[in-house]
Amino acid sequence: MIGLIMAGGKGTRMNFSDEKLLLQYKKPLILHVVDSLKNSNCFSKILAITSHNTPKTKKLLEENNIETFDTLGIGYAEDLYSVLKTINDDILVTSGDLPLLDEDIIQRIVDQYDSKKIWTSIIITNKFLTSLGFDSHYSVKFNDQICNYAGISLVNSKKISSFENLDEDYIILDDKRIAFNLNSKRDYDLLCTT
Repeated sequence: MIGLIMAGGKGTRMNFSDEKLLLQYKKPLILHVVDSLKNSNCFSKILAITSHNTPKTKKLLEENNIETFDTLGIGYAEDLYSVLKTINDDILVTSGDLPLLDEDIIQRIVDQYDSKKIWTSIIITNKFLTSLGFDSHYSVKFNDQICNYAGISLVNSKKISSFENLDEDYIILDDKRIAFNLNSKRDYDLLCTT
């Protein structure tokens, strides 16, 4: 399995002058994600998806011996698809802005991988997310509940020919380590108080 870290976004919702993934929470945010994937021992390779939006993040990743893949930086789905077209493997995709990720939750997610499924998104119930003080603009109804995307997916790239009409499965996992996704300055302030 390959671990893909999405690290090429503009981070515009943060309203921050520098690259979002370089914000400090004991160390740069992106390194929390890198370390959780490395320490899980689940991956044959870890690859960070960067773009012209994140040159300093790319430099930091390369200084930490993480291979990078440059995309056009158009958007999450477009950038991800450009990478998936080049990979023929089982993949865990994660956002680079999940500072509470650790190896245990990564192992737990990987253990639920089913190669018969093309795309499995990890989701969090809206009830759990709001109990932590977060909100999300990316929701889906599943099992009669409003849920929110965690920014983590399990993908069988061998079965993907396009993003059109892609079958998506879901796993609900109400866990603070994947719910804490930094999208705004308020989210960062909340993180710094934990």
